[in-house]
Amino acid sequence: MSIAAIPVSEIVPFGRGLHRPECVLPTVSGDVYVPDWRGGVAVVRADGSTQSWLAQGPGFDLKPNGIGFLPDGRFLIANLGDDGGIWAMDTEGAVTPFLTQLGGHTLPPANFVFLDQEQRVWITVSTRHVPRQMAWRRDIADGLLIMVDGAGPHVMAENLHYTNEARTDPDGRFVYVVETFGRRLIRYPLLSQARLGPAELVVQLGSDDLPDGFVFDCEGGIWITSLVSNQVKRIDQAGMVRTLIVERNEAFVAEVEEAYEADRMEKPHLGPIPGTRFQHLTSIGFGGPDCRTGYLGSLHADCLYRFTSPVAGMPQPYWDFALP
Repeated sequence: MSIAAIPVSEIVPFGRGLHRPECVLPTVSGDVYVPDWRGGVAVVRADGSTQSWLAQGPGFDLKPNGIGFLPDGRFLIANLGDDGGIWAMDTEGAVTPFLTQLGGHTLPPANFVFLDQEQRVWITVSTRHVPRQMAWRRDIADGLLIMVDGAGPHVMAENLHYTNEARTDPDGRFVYVVETFGRRLIRYPLLSQARLGPAELVVQLGSDDLPDGFVFDCEGGIWITSLVSNQVKRIDQAGMVRTLIVERNEAFVAEVEEAYEADRMEKPHLGPIPGTRFQHLTSIGFGGPDCRTGYLGSLHADCLYRFTSPVAGMPQPYWDFALP
């Protein structure tokens, strides 16, 4: 199916007053849940109003990056703060550890968390480097992919090139993983007994892409976001890549590319982008009654962005949960 590019003018703000809405979890009702960098989770309701749940005195540095849901209604939080780990939080703000130790060591700052159809929890750790900006390099690959099932946590893959979003495909045959500074999307066949087959390359992206988040659509396509260049691309089942959304500051893109090639990327290179509405597109999801409403998250905007998609997304496992 050939899909036309979506004009930026048709992508509108949704919600306001958000705090680093890096990850989007849309629902069939039109509500969208996002992390709240102040230490919790927020929701933008279908009518555009917002609500937040903040952790009550956790006693550590809680910086939510990726979020998810547990079947009992609690939130899962991938903590990008210095104390790291995966935490569960209820709607009263009570925080309890979900996974904070691995192999006798403290789990480093975590990037993303995803609950799949089998209620396995997939977790990514982008790097063990401190500060993490030291891993914004072409030659550093120390990311982890972790899975938690009824038997506990399992390290499923290591030495990944800055692991970002990871999720199983709708058929449950593969787990897909973004390597941001490797500029690629890979997948692993899911085998029995918490084992993966060898990594397979899905797409190697080019010099204007630092991929972050992705989602599947009902036609077998994969929509993937890119930092810096504010792009959303779609990879079809034949492996063809088409840019569907883009809003670039060319000078900023060139500056970051030069820093990447010289192995000197620092915080300002993922800081606010001058002159663009979009601010490092990080995450994409589909929701609404027909799953044709697309939502975009970012690092520095205080809202989400919403558009009508020409193709429906896939329903998500958490849609069966009683969400707050």
